[in-house]
Amino acid sequence: MNLKFPAITLADPEWQTVDEVEIPVSRQFGDVYFSKANGLLETRHVFLNGNDLSERLANLQPQQYFSVGETGFGTGLNFLALWQLWQQVRPDNQSHLHFISVEKYPLSLQDLKRALTVWNELKPLADQLIEHYPLPLAGCHRLNFPDERISVDLWLGDAAHCFPLIQSTQPVHAWFLDGFAPSCNPELWQEQIFQHIMRLSAEGTTFASFSVAGVLKRALRSYGVKITRPKGFGHKREMLKAVWQHATEDSPVQITPVNTVKVPQNIAIIGAGIAGLNCAWAFAQRGIQVTIFEKTQPLAGGSGNPLALLNPKLGSIDNIATHLMSVSWQYAINFYKNFQAFRSLQVYQLHDKNIEQIEQMVNDYPQDIYAWQSTDLSVLPASLLHFAGGLFPHKFAQQVLAHPLIDLKITEIQSITSTENHVTLHDTQQGYTADHLIACNALSLQQLFPETVQLKPIRGQISWTDLKTPLSDQHLTTGFSYGGYAIPYNANTLIFGASFLQNQTETDVRIADHQHNFELMQHALPELATQLTNIKNWQGRASLRAQSPDYLPLVGQITPEQPCCHALAGLGSKGFLFSPLCSEIIAAQILGEALPIPSVLAQRLRVQRFKKKVKQL
Repeated sequence: MNLKFPAITLADPEWQTVDEVEIPVSRQFGDVYFSKANGLLETRHVFLNGNDLSERLANLQPQQYFSVGETGFGTGLNFLALWQLWQQVRPDNQSHLHFISVEKYPLSLQDLKRALTVWNELKPLADQLIEHYPLPLAGCHRLNFPDERISVDLWLGDAAHCFPLIQSTQPVHAWFLDGFAPSCNPELWQEQIFQHIMRLSAEGTTFASFSVAGVLKRALRSYGVKITRPKGFGHKREMLKAVWQHATEDSPVQITPVNTVKVPQNIAIIGAGIAGLNCAWAFAQRGIQVTIFEKTQPLAGGSGNPLALLNPKLGSIDNIATHLMSVSWQYAINFYKNFQAFRSLQVYQLHDKNIEQIEQMVNDYPQDIYAWQSTDLSVLPASLLHFAGGLFPHKFAQQVLAHPLIDLKITEIQSITSTENHVTLHDTQQGYTADHLIACNALSLQQLFPETVQLKPIRGQISWTDLKTPLSDQHLTTGFSYGGYAIPYNANTLIFGASFLQNQTETDVRIADHQHNFELMQHALPELATQLTNIKNWQGRASLRAQSPDYLPLVGQITPEQPCCHALAGLGSKGFLFSPLCSEIIAAQILGEALPIPSVLAQRLRVQRFKKKVKQL
C-alpha cells in the first residue's frame, strides 16, 4: 500500500455567471461544481431524497450513530444540505450524524467562501464550516460540531490513496456518489475505489448519484446492489438510486458487519492529567457520563506546568498523512481554540544541524503554513510555523471539569477487575463499576495492568522568570523551539526549558537544571538570554514524562481478553499535542465509529504492539 501522499494541489476554478449567480467550474475536470439550474435543489433531490434521509434520520434511536459517505467534497454543498436537513429532523436523543468525504483538489479557503455565498439560507452553517476548514495538507481531517451532534472526516488526497486507509467498525449507511461526471473524471470511478466503497458498506446501505453512467451501474450490480433510475433533477431524465439488499457470498470484498457495539452509559478514567481530561471531554461531548479518578489533584504530574507550547516537529510533506505528530497538531490546534485556555502563536523553530535538508522540507509546505524565515533574536537558521499555540493547562482543566457529565473523585485506585461487559475499580474502601475504563495514569499504568510495556521515566524541569524589559506585542504571540523552548507567559514573564534526564524519578527543582535551560537559550537566543534575571531568583517545576520504547503513545484496548479496559499513556513530551486526537481514536474504537486517522497509523499505536512473539516450533 502506498503511504506517501503527494502534496495537495488546490483547485483553481473558473467562475461563470449565470442569472447573476457565480458558478465555479473545475479547470482540472471541465465540469461544474454544482448545477447551474439550482445546486441546492439538486442536492436535495438526488442525494438527500435518493437516500431517503429525511425518514431515516428522523427515526434514529437514542445514541445511534449514522454515517454518510461521499466521493467528492467540492464546495461542501452536499454536506451543508445534509446538515440543514439534520437540524430539521434529528431526534432529541443524543443520536449522532457523521460525514466522510474525499477530495483530491480542495478549494482554497477564499474560493470556498466565494462559492458558498450563493445560498443565504445555508450561511449560518457555511460560516461554521469555513471556520473549521482544514489546512491544505494530505490525510484525514476530523471536524467536530458537538453542539450540533454532527462531525466530518474530510480526507484530502487522491481517492485511490485515501479509501484504503479509512477504517470503521460500523458500515457507511448512505453514499453520495458525487465528484464530477465519469466522463470528466474516470479515475474516481475505477474498480479499486468501488471495492473500498463496498468494503465500508453493508446490507441496507443505500447509494445515490446524479449519474447513471454504465461504469457506475455495472460496478454496483457486480456486488448485488439493486439499482433503480427515478426521475433526475431538472432537465435530467434519470438519476441513480440503489440499495445493497443481499450481499453475495462470493463478493470480492469483506463486508463491514452491522455494528452490535453496546453504547456505554458511563466511562471511568484513571488520571486527571491532560490525557484523562481530553478523554473525559471526548465522551462527555457525546452525552456519556464520565468519572475521573485521581490520586491527588488534577494536573499533579507532567501536565501541570503553567503554560504548554503546542509545537510539532513536522516531517516530510509526503508522509504527513500518517505522521502522528503532524495529524495530532492539526487536530489539537482546531480543538483547543474552542477553549479560553488557548492562545494562538507562531513558532520559530531554530536549527543548527542538517540545515539544507530541513530547509528543503520546509519549502515543500505552503508558505502560509510553514516557511523558511529568520528571526531577529537568533543567529541560527529558522523556520516559522504559523499555526501553533500555547495552552494554560489549569484553565483548560477548570473548563473540562465544569462539564455537567464529568465528575472528579480524589481516591487511589489499587486494583481492577473486569468482565466482557463492565469493569470494576477498587480503592481501599469500595468498588466503582463502569461500562469501560481508560487508564491515563502514565508511569503507574503497569501497576494496574502488568501486561503492558514498561514506560520509561524522563525528568523534565522548566524555568520561569521576569524579564528586564517587557516583550513587545509581536513577541507576545511568538514562541521559540531550539532543542529547548521559550514561550511568553505574559509581557513580563518568560517560561523556558526543559531538561531531559532519562530514568530519573525525583521532582525537586534544581539550580543545575535551571543552568541547563539557560545554556540552551543562550546558544539559540543570545539576545533574549540577556534579558533574564539572576538565576537565583528563578522559579521552576520538575515533573516526569512517561515514554514508550518507540516514542509513540499507547492508544486503545489493553488486551482482547479485557475488552472494557483501554489505555492512553506513554505520551512523552507531546501529551498536549497527542491527547485530543488520541482521545477521539479511543472514543471511536469504543463507540464503533469511523477512526479519525488512517488505519495503518492506528495499528502503530496499539497497546499490545510490544507483546513478544512466540516462535512456532
